[in-house]
Amino acid sequence: MTLSALIFDVDGTLAETEDLHRRAFNISFTAAGHEWFWDVPLYRELLKVTGGKERIRAFLDCFFNTTTLDSDGVAALHRAKSRTYERIIAREGLQLRPGVMALIDAARSSGLKLAVATTTNLPNVDALCQSVWRQPASEIFDVIAAGDEAPHKKPAPDVYNIALERLGLAPSECIAFEDSRNGVIAAKAAGLRVVVTPSQYSTGEDVAQADLLIDDLTKLDFEHLFRGQLKSATADLE
Repeated sequence: MTLSALIFDVDGTLAETEDLHRRAFNISFTAAGHEWFWDVPLYRELLKVTGGKERIRAFLDCFFNTTTLDSDGVAALHRAKSRTYERIIAREGLQLRPGVMALIDAARSSGLKLAVATTTNLPNVDALCQSVWRQPASEIFDVIAAGDEAPHKKPAPDVYNIALERLGLAPSECIAFEDSRNGVIAAKAAGLRVVVTPSQYSTGEDVAQADLLIDDLTKLDFEHLFRGQLKSATADLE
């Protein structure tokens, strides 16, 4: 079946954003009067839990004997963190990972649809798109499935199923792009083929289920990719 759409994860896949998220969490913790600090090794472990609110709850459940924050408190803290993250991006700017811009431009020129399937929230996706393209996400992507729209977050396939429904396409007509094990599991559970480019925080994870594993998207042969031929989609690097 002809390839009709590319579906992208956001954090770690489109751009190396995870350390910006970590910084935003720490700034928000301090502003709220919490003496918590997520260093890189701890955050790497916490990223195994998808979703910002879920990550805060996992941290509290792991390190505290009592419920420090109720659900409303966690949600409020996460909203503050999201605002902080957006301010960091607006102030410092953001670059896409190598090959991402070229792939998106080539896909659009070839008439493919572009979609997002992510556990991050829509304001974060918009912040990235405003920083890179100076346009909202809805002007870059035909379909966006984000944040709490999915009943269950990755590694559940829900957010990918939402994206496929909005695209009006079968999984066989799409290819997903991910950077992490949880993302790969989610995409495969939705019936998608998956290209994985490990990111700063996901390098070394078991992504054996992926259809193609490469360092970054500059190594893709777009001609073969757009024909859906993943096994032939790596460029000759000799």
